Parts: sequence; structure tokens; C-alpha cells
Amino acid sequence: MAEYDVLTIGNAIVDVISREDDGFLERETIQKGGMTLIDAERAEQLYAAMGPGVETSGGSAGNTIAGLVSLGGSGAYFGKVADDQLGAIFTHDIRSLGVRYETKPLEGQPPTARCMVIVTPDGERSMSTYLGACVELGPEDIDEEIVKAAKVTYFEGYLWDPPRAKEAIVKAAGIAKANGRAVAMTLSDSFCVHRYRAEFLDLLRSGTVGIVFANESEALALYETEDFDAACAQLARDTPQIAVVTRSEKGCVVLEGDRRVDVPGEGVDELVDTTGAGDLFAAGFLRGYTAGLDRETSARLGNAAASHIIQQIGPRPQTPLADLPAVKAILGTA
Repeated sequence: MAEYDVLTIGNAIVDVISREDDGFLERETIQKGGMTLIDAERAEQLYAAMGPGVETSGGSAGNTIAGLVSLGGSGAYFGKVADDQLGAIFTHDIRSLGVRYETKPLEGQPPTARCMVIVTPDGERSMSTYLGACVELGPEDIDEEIVKAAKVTYFEGYLWDPPRAKEAIVKAAGIAKANGRAVAMTLSDSFCVHRYRAEFLDLLRSGTVGIVFANESEALALYETEDFDAACAQLARDTPQIAVVTRSEKGCVVLEGDRRVDVPGEGVDELVDTTGAGDLFAAGFLRGYTAGLDRETSARLGNAAASHIIQQIGPRPQTPLADLPAVKAILGTA
């Protein structure tokens, strides 16, 4: 089997993105900047209340693998959709990118997951997610040969919401580690961290996960502190290999053992939509990591990918990231 740079595992979701003002969030009691799980009835009600929207395949880990292949890497993806129209859209989209996607679709109910993304004038995104078929992802969906073939198996913290997905992740991590492969995760969301703080810490401290991605608020939530440097120091102690903490326009911090590297961010001409910023950062960093680049260069690649994606609507690159002048400059291919 061909070797892949990264295998990502996540909730296979179709995003419905709409621009609204803050008053819409208040009227619909939506938590600004967060991700809230909703049921099918609420999904229908919210969809009806939203203005014109853009539908695009999304899901955190799906966005990351899309970004990685856009940067010239190779990848595979595990995630559950239903055998319905949105499921067909998601499957077509991810395969068209050159990502290997073989997860068997669910027949019958529940339908494919969808996420209502409200983008306010400040570029902040607030998400209401109906997980649908995602909750049916289980150990039987883990293809051992694909895990063995991937340099890195990466999963999203959001997977801790669907119960059977935990079993799938443990299985995949075991296979990866047994074959000398790296296991990485993203903490996904500070609300997600609050729900599963003890379990996330155990994943790191037990060595199940060797590489972790977090943003500043997630890192602070993980250690229940307001002291950023203290959170970074503890995260460095708890993480077996590499921890990366993103800080929006401030760039990011790379932690590896006793070494800390602060990498400044890339400039942004116009902030349009922050959806996918963390996902694309992980894509860039992992592209660099799997290509054997040093940590600072990998982080710069992550910053470049994230800075690009927040200047468009939607979390998937609309043009090849490998062709961007900033990416070429980092990779020395300008």
C-alpha cells in the first residue's frame, strides 16, 4: 500500500455558512465563538432562520486533510456519512481532492451531519452542529492497513462527543503506535476541553497521543488557568513529543521538551471568516513535519495556511496552497 503523510479521523460534516449580525446570535441564543451540539429539530429550525448561505464540505479533520493535500502532501480520511444527498456531496468533495476515503456510508437514519456556521462582521464564527451519522463511526470503520501506511494519524477532539468514536480512536492509535507511527490530536474547542479535560490529559500523559494542537483558550482551559506561560510549561511536560499552541495574529508557540519557540504570525489584508483557521494551521504544520522540516519552518507553514484561509469564506482552500507566494517562500520554491 502507498504511504500517506497523514490520516485524519473526524466528524464528516457539511457546513452551511451564513453571514449574520450579533443580534442574530442573541435572538437564536447561540454561543458566540463556540461550538454547540444540537438535535435534528433545532437544526431544521436554525436552518430556516438563517439568511442565504454557502454549503461546503467541512468537519475539522476533513478541513485539515484538504489543506494538507493542497500543500502537496498525501492523505487519507476516516469519517461517517449517511447514504444520502449530503453524504454524496461530502464523499465527492473529499475524493476529488485526491484524499483516500473509503469509510462505508450509513444506510438509513440518522442523516449526514451538518453544521450551521454563523459568521459575524468581526469574522468570528459560531457553530451549531447536528452530528447525525457521525455518531455511528466505530472501531469497524478503522482500516488497519491505511493506519499502518500513514506517517501520522491525527484526530479531532470533537470525536469525544460521539461515544463509539472513542473506541475507534483507541484502536487506530494502538495500530499506529505498534507500527512506529505518530499519533496527533487537536483539542478542537475550549468548550470541548471543559467537557473532557481529564480524558484529554490522560491521552497525553499515557503517551497515547504524542503531538497535540491547541489554541490559546484551549490550552488555558486544559489547565484551568489564566496564566498562558504556566499552561505552556505544563503542556510541554505532559506532551510526549510536540505541542503547538496557536495565538491568532500573534502566531504560535512550539513546545518540544525543554525547548520553546515563539513564531510570529503572517499578515492578513482582510479578516473575512475565521472558520478553519486552526484546521489549516495543523495542515501546514503536519505538512512540514512529515516532510522533515524543522519545527519553526513547519510552524511558519501552518501560519501561512491559516492566514490564507481566514481571508475567504469557508474552511477549504479554493486555490492550491502550494502555489501561494508565502508558501513558496517558506518552502524555498519561489
